[in-house]
Amino acid sequence: MKPINTSTYTFRDIREGGYLYVDKTAILHTLVQQFKGVFFLSRPRRFGKSLTISTFEEIFKGNKDLFEGLAIYNLPYDWKKYPVIRIDLGSRQADTPEKLDSKLQEAISDSAHQYHLETSGVDSSSHFLSLIRQLSDSFGKVVILIDEYDKPILGNIDNPAIGEILKVLKGFYSVVKTADASIRFAFLTGVSKFSKVSVFSDLNNLTDLTMDSRYATLMGFTQDELETNFSEYIDQLEKKENVSRQDLLGKIRNYYNGYRFSKEEITVYNPVSIGKLFETQEFANYWFETGTPTMLINLMKKRQIDIEAEKKRWIDSEAFSAYEVDRLEALPLLFQTGYLTIAEVERIGTMTSYRLDYPNLEVATSFTKVLLSRQIEKPLNEVSGALRNLLVGFSKNDLETVFLALQSLFSGINQELHIPLKKYYQSLFVMVFRLLGAEIQSEVKTADGRIDAVVQSFDTVYVIEFKLNGTAQEALDQIRNKDYCLSYQNSGKKIVAVGVEFNKEKRNVSEWLCSK
Repeated sequence: MKPINTSTYTFRDIREGGYLYVDKTAILHTLVQQFKGVFFLSRPRRFGKSLTISTFEEIFKGNKDLFEGLAIYNLPYDWKKYPVIRIDLGSRQADTPEKLDSKLQEAISDSAHQYHLETSGVDSSSHFLSLIRQLSDSFGKVVILIDEYDKPILGNIDNPAIGEILKVLKGFYSVVKTADASIRFAFLTGVSKFSKVSVFSDLNNLTDLTMDSRYATLMGFTQDELETNFSEYIDQLEKKENVSRQDLLGKIRNYYNGYRFSKEEITVYNPVSIGKLFETQEFANYWFETGTPTMLINLMKKRQIDIEAEKKRWIDSEAFSAYEVDRLEALPLLFQTGYLTIAEVERIGTMTSYRLDYPNLEVATSFTKVLLSRQIEKPLNEVSGALRNLLVGFSKNDLETVFLALQSLFSGINQELHIPLKKYYQSLFVMVFRLLGAEIQSEVKTADGRIDAVVQSFDTVYVIEFKLNGTAQEALDQIRNKDYCLSYQNSGKKIVAVGVEFNKEKRNVSEWLCSK
């Protein structure tokens, strides 16, 4: 069994250290064998972008021996050595345009010193151009690899200086076009696509691979790659979990698979979660714990976005195109950062539309818990404690315990956070039951209206109606009068109608009634 290393993102270290490497070099070969190209690929954090950059670097430095046993080793390629400029902006944080320009100059200087060169210029852009031209004159055409091109943007979304920071980046990236004749290959990675940055506005020769089905599996692991490369680790976990291989693979798929980056129905596993799973032999929310989406949560609170409603909305392909920093849209940003992924694709004529959803159980539970915690302004450990009490009540079909626990959870909602709308409470309710692992649907269409929520346990269907400006009895009467339970009479489960009243003054559940 080759050891798994989840903290190394350097191709050379992985190969020389004898660590397990899932071979992606056949896909890389389709890019490097081209005579020339400038490429961009967006993927969520911790998805293998840095490892891909590192692998390209070793290919273009002509280090063929490192690839022995991998697909590219026997494919037609000349292994010519090129000068490589590699820049990682993830490690060069700056909150002013002056600091950013200085950090970029440092990055250029580091690359120049590797080739015993000194650059000249008045700013980072001119130093960058100077380095490309010197390398080209001395060694031939240049390879440029830029990792996390958008980190200076994402780290300064709410910074008043963001406009000036963008100008620095615009000038820096425009060098790639200016020096086009001196460049053999350029590859840029990031999480998001922003317009008003020359990567997308000036580089008319840029090829965006983000949603190209040919490169949908370049980062992340396919089902076949999982079962082939991690077979012995699966054997270990199968014994530990004491389940059949089929059941174990289903559980792994449910937890960590589901990321889809193209129109084609191709999904991949998050690599950091899979690595950690087999390294620790324990199921946990590994990817989510590597970073909290603070910017996204703040944006969703500010815009009062109901993620359950958003997941039902269809969006066109333009939503995935470059967008502006001062007009961020939550749904495409949730997709690009990995918290939502493509669930369905609909083609009507020449138009393609997409519906998004959580990729897997890891993301669904973790993100929902953070959303709930921020909405009710309670720490995650307090939310987790309340959820345990709720789970006990729900598992026993004890609605009294469930609603008392809900009251405790929702108590003390900050007046400033409170939104006196039915959908606000409805969304909190849906988040809670999703975290309990219950099957829950909201706004379920019927012949005579929409059911606010339907919750299913292994033996019971709860048909639930909410009232903000009405009573629990009125809610229960609506369920009866509109025959909301009719659709579930052949389910083989017990059906319970539940009317719930939310009190906007108390900002909590005030009454509930049920009938069987």
